[in-house]
Order: sequence, then C-alpha cells, then structure tokens
Amino acid sequence: MEAKDGSMGFDFEGTYTNVVPNRLIEYILEDGRTVSINFEPVNSKIKIVETFDAEDANSAELQRQGWQSILNGFTLYVESRI
Repeated sequence: MEAKDGSMGFDFEGTYTNVVPNRLIEYILEDGRTVSINFEPVNSKIKIVETFDAEDANSAELQRQGWQSILNGFTLYVESRI
C-alpha cells in the first residue's frame, strides 16, 4: 500500500480464511492479526463494517484512520461506477 503522494508505504500481505459472497470476507495477515469485513444490507445500500486486530508500531487511532481512508477510497470507486 502506498500513499498517493508517495510519502509513505508498506507491504500488506495475508491469506483469506473465509469468504461468503456478498456478505463476509475474513483474512489473516502475515503477522497473525485478523481482519473481518461484513457487508450488511441497509435499505437500498450496503453498510461495510471492518474489524481488525491493531498492531503495536502505530497508535490504534492512526490505524483506524488508515483503514477508514481505504474504505473511503473504496466508496468513491464504487460510487463512480453507478
């Protein structure tokens, strides 16, 4: 993963452990942390809830902001396709 301006970047690798089409993606990162992404229908939209194990090198808030930034980019991408 890389910031658009190139100011920071990092490798991101994992293995999918559970995929339920249109509902759930779970995976384990190479360092053993887990991630779960739920896709929940709400009226005519989809709510995405992502839960992750925080790592120790950065604050939980910084990590939350990073994950939220990824979700915001995903939202922009999906909405541009509608």
